[in-house]
Amino acid sequence: MSDASALLDILHERGWTVAVAESLTGGQVVAALVDVPGASAAVRGGVVAYATDVKRDVLGVDAGLLAAEGAVHPEVARQMAAGVAALLRADVGIATTGVAGPDPQDGKDVGTVCIAVRTPGGETIQTFHFDGDRAAIRAATTSQALTEALHAL
Repeated sequence: MSDASALLDILHERGWTVAVAESLTGGQVVAALVDVPGASAAVRGGVVAYATDVKRDVLGVDAGLLAAEGAVHPEVARQMAAGVAALLRADVGIATTGVAGPDPQDGKDVGTVCIAVRTPGGETIQTFHFDGDRAAIRAATTSQALTEALHAL
């Protein structure tokens, strides 16, 4: 069973819903979820907040934080997860932000990724360093985001 399928099973058992805020993954996490038959019972939707101003204006990420730290920061991921959960009225929020390459961003190396998961029981935020090209980093981030959400539940 895939992590997406296992995650949706747990959400369904608990009667919870999920929303996803994605930057570098560009919708891949929510796409992995909706690939699972019956996903509509738990998936509220997703926001691709690729641009920094979308993180701020749509998801409510603090403008001062974005100005000081850039978009690739654990607290940005935390605020994205909380923001998408509130915006889409979901019990669980998942967020990805990072540098897929080919160049560093905001002083962060290519492969630096922050993933946050917000649940009714709390929050988890992790920073990872993935190797590979742009596609490999995005795929690894998508997989890890689902794994982190599964562990958080």
